[in-house]
Amino acid sequence: MPPFDVPEGDPFGPHNLPYGVFSPAGSDSAERRVGVRLGDHVLDAGAAARALGSPYASVLARPTLNPLLAAGRTVWSDVRRALTGWVTVPAHRQVVEPFLHPLSSVTMHLPFEVADYVDFYASENHARNVGQIFRPDAADSLTPNWKHLPIGYHGRSGTVVVSGTDVVRPSGQRKAPTDEAPVFGPSVRLDIEAEVGFVVGTPSELGRPVALGDFQEHVFGLCLLNDWSARDIQAWEYVPLGPFLGKSFATSVSAWITPLDALDDARVAPPARTHALLPYLDDSGEEPGGYDLRISVAINGHVVSEPPFSGMYWTAAQQLAHMTVNGASLRTGDLYGSGTVSGPTERERGSLLELTWNGRDPLELPDGKRAFLEDGDVVTMTAWAPGPNGLRVGLGEVTGRVVPRD
Repeated sequence: MPPFDVPEGDPFGPHNLPYGVFSPAGSDSAERRVGVRLGDHVLDAGAAARALGSPYASVLARPTLNPLLAAGRTVWSDVRRALTGWVTVPAHRQVVEPFLHPLSSVTMHLPFEVADYVDFYASENHARNVGQIFRPDAADSLTPNWKHLPIGYHGRSGTVVVSGTDVVRPSGQRKAPTDEAPVFGPSVRLDIEAEVGFVVGTPSELGRPVALGDFQEHVFGLCLLNDWSARDIQAWEYVPLGPFLGKSFATSVSAWITPLDALDDARVAPPARTHALLPYLDDSGEEPGGYDLRISVAINGHVVSEPPFSGMYWTAAQQLAHMTVNGASLRTGDLYGSGTVSGPTERERGSLLELTWNGRDPLELPDGKRAFLEDGDVVTMTAWAPGPNGLRVGLGEVTGRVVPRD
């Protein structure tokens, strides 16, 4: 089958066109190019733009997505429209076909230079599960502030890695409830968190909050995100200032960034609000801010969870508004995570902490029981969203293998 003729129903057809950064087969890994996925091929977008004499070569013929991210929403839409023509119009297809590379032959890289990284805590199901695990005697499993603001924390942008990168088991201080004193060593409660990451393109001015309605002016697209977590290190360190070393050692993201323009058919209303929101977070007069994303989580090829993103209480637009309401500025390449995605059923929990109820009920896998991750375990997240005319929009995958520290 010619590379342009993707099979009917392929989630990476011309209706999708996610962006990534790749090195062609036989080239130096430092030779990085912006690519657009079409079926099981990658189009060298910069080379195609040059061959067609497109003005968008200035943002596509680059080793990273950052110039495109910084160009703003008008350019994002124009480039997407141009790319659609390049892969669907016969005259254009003939010109750009030499710049298609089989996906199996290329090396994928981190698609953008991450500026700041922030992670949120937006699933009510996840928050309630965590509350019940760690505060079983509390009158309410949610903290008093949870329904009033999107809770978040700052992570480490330097440890954001692309899918396929090994994750070294972190070491740190930990103290079990029965221990007299803390000990130092490798985490024995290494966990995952199934999340969605949002990628900021257009920066904002210091001192000027970003309004809910300006979300799509600033956010370029989304990716899959695994927020690796060392639960034992986290438990000992987090009081009173919150997560630190138990969270900052690795965050894996998918190699493909799906533009928001590809997800119009996946927009849904968020869950009903049970508390009145302050004006800067009140989205009752806005377009639906949720996304219907279907996530699957597998350990060593065995699916253990299917968390539904549509149930997230706080939307990405609300998170962006809250993140900047104090005047904090956005930078091109900022990444923020949705927080662990969990649904109401056991099969829909997005972390091992919840799936095993803090290790009490280990998972039964074909290769043995798991309370938390063991060395050699490979975690893979995949996802898709509803697209136009009944099609699916593929969101790719994010995968990582746990390896011991040397």
